[in-house]
Amino acid sequence: MVEEIAQSKLHVAIIMDGNGRWAAARGLPRTMGHRAGIDALKRTLKAVKDLPISHLTVYSFSSENWSRPLAEVSELMQLLRFYLRSDLQSLHKEGIRIRVIGERETLANDIVEMIENAEKLTSNNTGLALTIALSYGGRQEITAAVRGIAKAVSRGEIKADAIDEMTVQKYLFTAGIPDPDLVIRTSGEKRISNFLLWQSAYAEYVFTDVLWPDFSATHLAEAIDEYHMRERRYGATGGNSLE
Repeated sequence: MVEEIAQSKLHVAIIMDGNGRWAAARGLPRTMGHRAGIDALKRTLKAVKDLPISHLTVYSFSSENWSRPLAEVSELMQLLRFYLRSDLQSLHKEGIRIRVIGERETLANDIVEMIENAEKLTSNNTGLALTIALSYGGRQEITAAVRGIAKAVSRGEIKADAIDEMTVQKYLFTAGIPDPDLVIRTSGEKRISNFLLWQSAYAEYVFTDVLWPDFSATHLAEAIDEYHMRERRYGATGGNSLE
């Protein structure tokens, strides 16, 4: 089915969950699960080439993840540094455009510099738009947007009664990025964990029991097939609905 509708490009967002459980099931430290998770992301980026996807957003590290043990957080930040150093040039050659959303003020200065370099280097690429949610939380994002709008109103740049949904979208971290069509969560959990709360209001969700390190091109294609079998109504009554 994917091939039949390849002309319809999608924005797919993924909550990459299950690294720790994958490692525990193999008697390995959690850090090995995170490393396997990086490999799964690389596989997914390769798979996207053959699928109808124009935008891919991945939830790599949430605002709440800072409460994890210091050693685990440090390992995750080291993996991020390694990934940005080792894979940036290959991502650039593939024409991938990189954008990172989240609270950068919580990140180390060298990581912020690496992010800015990656975004600048790939800013003119026209291939896949890859957005990495890092130190990100949906509530925090909306709160920051409200704060930004309030400041604009106080400066006289916006009239309070002129604020609408488009105004809010302009102040979100994702300004300029289309809302996701499909959100996938791995590992069998069925919750959204503070991810793209505003943007995914009308997204379709696919929950899979597959742990993220085991996620493959086949799983991604199956999720897209499932998405295309659904009727997106955006709150309206569907053609075959009795509602």
